[in-house]
Amino acid sequence: MSKEVSNEELNEKELETPVTEGIQEGQAEDANTEEETAEEPEEELPPPTPEELKQLRTDAAKAGEYYERLLRQVAETDNLRKRLAKEKQDAIRYANESLIEQLLPTMDSFDMAMLAVKNAEETTIDSLKIGIEMVHTQLKRTLEEVGLSEIDAAGQSFDPALHEAMSRKETDETDEGTVLEQIRKGYKLKDRLVRPASVVVATAPGAEPEPEEGEEA
Repeated sequence: MSKEVSNEELNEKELETPVTEGIQEGQAEDANTEEETAEEPEEELPPPTPEELKQLRTDAAKAGEYYERLLRQVAETDNLRKRLAKEKQDAIRYANESLIEQLLPTMDSFDMAMLAVKNAEETTIDSLKIGIEMVHTQLKRTLEEVGLSEIDAAGQSFDPALHEAMSRKETDETDEGTVLEQIRKGYKLKDRLVRPASVVVATAPGAEPEPEEGEEA
């Protein structure tokens, strides 16, 4: 006697069968794809030709040569920097060496004059005057040789770039602003002012004196 199956059970079986089979088929396809991917070998590069090997060796040799040359240049630059730094320090330290060498004869003259004064039984004013004038002339000549020059301010128009007004004096014998007297000499080293000349400047009689620097008007 055959077992009867209800309509509901048949419908359930029909619905379950396709889904299960579809999942199994999809899993099988993925597995096949993975196997094919794993089986594909990596592409290998062809070995270099003899010409390429030769070119690689040439480039490697040039690279080594350039690197050694760079190292030598870096070392030479470092040595040059150190040498220039030392020369700069020496130049600052011994900047006045040449001037001192030129002043040594003047010092010798002073020493000789002092020795003569000590050894002389009787020293006259005239002999001392002559000795001092000789030393002064020698010293002045030495300073002129290194580029030092005096600023001649007496009788010149007052120039604030070269003169320093120490005082003003009323007078009608010369134009206003003229240097009447030079109190202290000024000097220039070639084109550079070393010390301005200290002077007395003429002003017109009855004129109000101009305020000095630092004073309120």
